[in-house]
Amino acid sequence: IAALTTNGVAALTTNQIVALTTTQVAALSTAGIVALTTAQVAALETRDVAALTTTQVRALETTDLAALSTVQVGALSTTGIAALTTAGVAALTTAQIEALTTAQVVALTTAGVVALTTAQVAALETRDVAVLRTNQVAALSTASVAALTTTQVAALSTAGVAALTTAGVAALTTAQVAALTSTQATALTTAGIAALTTAQVAALETGDLAALRTSQIAA
Repeated sequence: IAALTTNGVAALTTNQIVALTTTQVAALSTAGIVALTTAQVAALETRDVAALTTTQVRALETTDLAALSTVQVGALSTTGIAALTTAGVAALTTAQIEALTTAQVVALTTAGVVALTTAQVAALETRDVAVLRTNQVAALSTASVAALTTTQVAALSTAGVAALTTAGVAALTTAQVAALTSTQATALTTAGIAALTTAQVAALETGDLAALRTSQIAA
């Protein structure tokens, strides 16, 4: 398999792709992976997708990634997810984003998080939002923060809320601010509190205001 030319790989039928063992798939060269058609990639068994090396995953073209089924995407290893290029992350469909496991979401690099479109961010399951690493939350663009649903905002961990940049806090809509729990509100940094607009402050629930720390009020 490793000796196949790119033309040889491209000539394989989808039935032949299905018949490949995980060992054979893992033996495909980078050039061989690039040579795969979208139909061939879509024909890969989930066990084969799970066995792809980080180099192979990185070599997948954006059209090939978009052709993966949600089941195939869910089979990608966490190291494979971490190996995705920024273009690769941006190529994932919203259905594929929804199919990611929490472990896969946590595996996204900060560069990968930056590459997420607003539609992709909005497609994240609440369970995935809840496990975002602090550096992932900090990497969210202001547009991505504003794209979060109120349910997603309420799912952010306190560490995640504390990790929001001042620009990220300022990007929150009044509806998102109103969705914050008292625990989340108290997790905002003093810089974050200072970044709130008058409209955002007015949107804070009375319970949230009552829970604010003295250092936050002073900000």
